[in-house]
Amino acid sequence: MTEFYFGAATSSHQVEGSTTNDWSVWEKANAERLSKASGNKWPAENYISGKACDHYHRFLEDFDTAKSLGHNAHRFSIEWSRIEPEKGKFDEREIAHYREVLKALRDRNIEPFVTVWHWTLPLWLAQEGGLLAKKFPEYFARYAETLASEFKEVNFWITVNEPEVVTWNGYGRGIWPPQYRSKFMVRKAMRALILAHKESYVRIKKIAPHSQVGATMHMDWFESAGGWINNLLAFFADRFVNFYFLHGVLSRIDFIGFNYYFHNRIDYGFNKNRNQEVSDMGWEIYPEGIYRVLQRLKKYDLPIYITENGLADAADSRRASFITRHLEWVEKAITEGVDVRGYFHWSLLDNFEWDKGFWPRFGLIEVDYRTLERKIRPSAFVYKKIIEESDEKLR
Repeated sequence: MTEFYFGAATSSHQVEGSTTNDWSVWEKANAERLSKASGNKWPAENYISGKACDHYHRFLEDFDTAKSLGHNAHRFSIEWSRIEPEKGKFDEREIAHYREVLKALRDRNIEPFVTVWHWTLPLWLAQEGGLLAKKFPEYFARYAETLASEFKEVNFWITVNEPEVVTWNGYGRGIWPPQYRSKFMVRKAMRALILAHKESYVRIKKIAPHSQVGATMHMDWFESAGGWINNLLAFFADRFVNFYFLHGVLSRIDFIGFNYYFHNRIDYGFNKNRNQEVSDMGWEIYPEGIYRVLQRLKKYDLPIYITENGLADAADSRRASFITRHLEWVEKAITEGVDVRGYFHWSLLDNFEWDKGFWPRFGLIEVDYRTLERKIRPSAFVYKKIIEESDEKLR
C-alpha cells in the first residue's frame, strides 16, 4: 500500500530570515507605502521580512515539533539567492546548510518534499530581467541540476510553486516585484516557467532517476451560477488559471501538486461568493472546493499531493474545523478513485506573508516575532489526531 503523507509546508523566504533577494530589496523600498495603504494599521516593520521566524537557525526545534505532531512529511523550499548569490557561483556553505536540513528530516523519519523555487530571485538574476531574462530557463535548470547533484537522496522535487500567482501578481496586476502590468508579459513569464520546469525535469531525472519530479499549481474551484455566459466564464477561467501550466508540462511530470485556498462563484462576474465563513484575510472558507478540484484532476491519472491548504486565523478558532472538513472532502475524493497521496497544511509556522507582511497568522505553531518563542496551537493537536486515526485505517 502506498504511504500517505501528512505534514505542513513552508517556504524559505517566509520563515528562514535574513535573506538577500529581489523580495527583500522590494520590501524595504515599499514598506512605508504598504503601511500607508493599510491606513497605518500596520507599521512599516510589518512589511519587512528581516529575521522572519529565524527557521534558518531553529529548524531542528521546528522539526522536533513537527515530529511530535505526527507529521511524516514536510515541504520546504531551498533559497536560490543563498545557493547562487552570484551568477554561476554556488555557495558550498549554504549547500552544507541544506544538507543538514535534509538530514534533520531524515533523522526524524520525515519525508522531505523539496521545492526548487518559491518565487524569490537572486539579485543578479532580477537585474538581468528575472523570469523575462532571455536565459532564465537555462539558469533555472542549471540551479535545479545543482540541487539534484548535491542532494541525490531527495525522492520528491517540486520545481515551481504557483506559477499562476507569481506571474499574475508580478507581471499582470503589478503589485509584486517586478511590478509590471502587461497581460503579454504574464504569458511570456508563464512560458518561461514551463520551459524551465521541462528542462529541469530532464536534468533531475538524469541525475536521480528514482526521484519523482512534479510542480505545484494554484487551483481555484470556479463554480458557475448557471447559464451559458457564466458557464463560458468558468470554462475560460478554469482553463487559464488552473490548467494552462499543467497542460504545458504534462509530458514531463511525475505527480501533480496543487494548492487550494479559493472558491470562485461566477454569477455575471467573478468572486460572487456568499462568504458565510471567512478567514482573517477575508478569504471564503469553502471545503467542498478541494473535492471539486480533485475530481477535475482525476482524469490525468497521476499521483496528487495537496501541497498547501490553510487559512489566516490568529485566534485559532476556525483552523481545527477547517482542517477536519477539508480532509473529509479529500477522503471522499479518495473513495471515488482519485489518487491523492499527501496533504500539507499551510503552514507549519506563522510566517511572512509577502506583501501582507507578518499580521496574517497561518501557522499550526504560533510565533512571537519579538522573542521568536514558539507555541503549538490547539488545532495542531486536532490535526495530529486525524493523522493518528488515518494511520489506524491504513493498517
